[in-house]
Amino acid sequence: MQFSNSPKAQYMAHQTEIDEAIQRVLQSGTYILGPEVNALEQEFSRFCGANFGIGVANGTDAIKLALMALEIGENDEVITVSHTALATVSAIEATGATAVLVDIEPNTYTIDTKALETALSERTRAIVPVHLYGHPAKMGEIIAFAEQHHLFVVEDCAQAHGARYLEKHVGTFGIAGCFSFYPTKNVGALGDGGMIICNDHTLSEKLKYMREYGWDPERISRYRGINSRLDEIQAAILRVKLKYLDQNLKAREAIVAIYDTAFQKTRLRTPRVMPKCKHAWHQYVLRFDDRDELIEYLGSNNIATAVHYRVPVHKHPSYRSRIRCINPLNQTEQAVSEILSLPLYPEISRHTAKDIAVTTASFSGS
Repeated sequence: MQFSNSPKAQYMAHQTEIDEAIQRVLQSGTYILGPEVNALEQEFSRFCGANFGIGVANGTDAIKLALMALEIGENDEVITVSHTALATVSAIEATGATAVLVDIEPNTYTIDTKALETALSERTRAIVPVHLYGHPAKMGEIIAFAEQHHLFVVEDCAQAHGARYLEKHVGTFGIAGCFSFYPTKNVGALGDGGMIICNDHTLSEKLKYMREYGWDPERISRYRGINSRLDEIQAAILRVKLKYLDQNLKAREAIVAIYDTAFQKTRLRTPRVMPKCKHAWHQYVLRFDDRDELIEYLGSNNIATAVHYRVPVHKHPSYRSRIRCINPLNQTEQAVSEILSLPLYPEISRHTAKDIAVTTASFSGS
């Protein structure tokens, strides 16, 4: 049996409700930006403790639109990390701005706040901290730095549905929080989808125009916009899944506890959760010196693993000439040679999780 993240397992767990939701949309005759999207925007923003939600086509567009709405573009710089999905930097570049990449903290894989001062220039307009793998970045320090230097903070929460810092949900610290609903996320669609949350009414209205060519209700383009509409079927599916997010987070935590217990006396370096943080456990990321050998061993035992991310952004050929990199990125480059992600999704049975843990520990014992 192959153990890997399974969008199909998520669908099967709530099949009846999801099928009913899809049929409701099909019979409604409204398929784009209708009542399901409106309801999801309200429900998701309320879950996060934000005033407004804006449904968009995907998480990349969420970051792009948030930055565009803040009038960030050509000749501007945006600070973020190199250890992230390419989507983070792709979204920054899509505005015309330059991504400035800094190093990460070794224990959380989130932005090293001590590197912010070094990355600062007269062109810096914003910071995009990434709550990678579901662990919150140090938002207190980031917001303080941003306020000191009059910068916007747009949070990349694509992997952090349900994560909290100081008991406050990620996505609510900066001027905007950007989420992905890709099928494998903690709240995943059966296709693409994304959401921006914010507390500013003017910004939320502007974003709703911008996601559809900048159109106002009379279809007069008031702002520079794009086509980034969330469809009704995906919104209806997401409304079903959102109801189970708290339950699913607890299921993820139970699997994490099994892994942590099994790996206590091994050479594996397990994930750490910093004080004041609630991890959303999108990924369970180990570090091991002989990472590739462990991956091969687990594969031979029908256990699928992944590396998120084997190549940092600054090492991709297509990005080298377009980014500004604050070297050295020692922690980033060390991490990508050692990390691997074990299977982690709510539908994994305790028995299966224990089998994965025992097999992994057997290779990496003391």
